Amino acid sequence: MRVKTYQRATELHNLAAHAHQAAAVHHGSGDHETGSEHSRQAMEHSAKAFLQSLAADRDSAKLARKKS
Repeated sequence: MRVKTYQRATELHNLAAHAHQAAAVHHGSGDHETGSEHSRQAMEHSAKAFLQSLAADRDSAKLARKKS
């Protein structure tokens, strides 16, 4: 379970990074409407990645307590 939690967090961080990059490209070419949509998606992915990272950290802490 713990590995899957970290993998999902990584996937979400990568999705956010890709959306940020796409937003920059669209904003740079003057397509602000599409750029804004990509920015919104990036923020959404970033927020989910943050929550997933917290869950992974919580899982790690539980495992560490069990081992000690």
